[in-house]
Amino acid sequence: MENVSFEDIAVVSCGTLTLELNALRTEGFLNTDTLYFTTPGLHQDIVALETQLVEKINKAKAHKDKVIVVYGGKFCYVNADEPLRTMSTIIEEQGGGVRRVNATHCMDMIADEDQRRQIALDLVGDENVWWMTPGWVKFRHLVFKGWDKGLANENFPKHTGGAIVLDGIGFMDEYMANNPEEFLDYCDWMGIPMTPAPVTLDRLKSLLAEQAKAFC
Repeated sequence: MENVSFEDIAVVSCGTLTLELNALRTEGFLNTDTLYFTTPGLHQDIVALETQLVEKINKAKAHKDKVIVVYGGKFCYVNADEPLRTMSTIIEEQGGGVRRVNATHCMDMIADEDQRRQIALDLVGDENVWWMTPGWVKFRHLVFKGWDKGLANENFPKHTGGAIVLDGIGFMDEYMANNPEEFLDYCDWMGIPMTPAPVTLDRLKSLLAEQAKAFC
């Protein structure tokens, strides 16, 4: 991948991707000193999502003239009261120095639709899958805040292929080894198995690099 620098760029992200972005920071790819996260799981509370996102962007703009927002476009912000108000609308309102990665949701930032289709075929065949990233596991009680067993039963079991976790940081191996009871409890609560799918973070890198280059 072509070298790109984030030294003069701030990044604001959904907290669900804390693990991946901090991993990219540790390895030296995401060489920014300005990285802010909103609370994981705010797709369920769009008022809080918009408030926190704008606050974090403004905080980031106090340090850098360029800001990359790591939020999906299609599924992360769905405004039933104002259907024409989208994530793109919010980003446009922040000015020309703010750009968003080109992805529909956090899973799409780790593996695109074609990659996910191939992963599903390899692991569970032509079955319906509930996709997750490690953040959906680590921050379970925030991502599924307010969900009871009844709501879980309405949503998860129809995914006959179970849950597949797109893991680009080796989180799941450690999680299952160190927290086996918690892992089994999570699967039991969902009513479906949870399968790790080891992947790279190359797609996330390319999405970030794409926006960094667009500032030039």
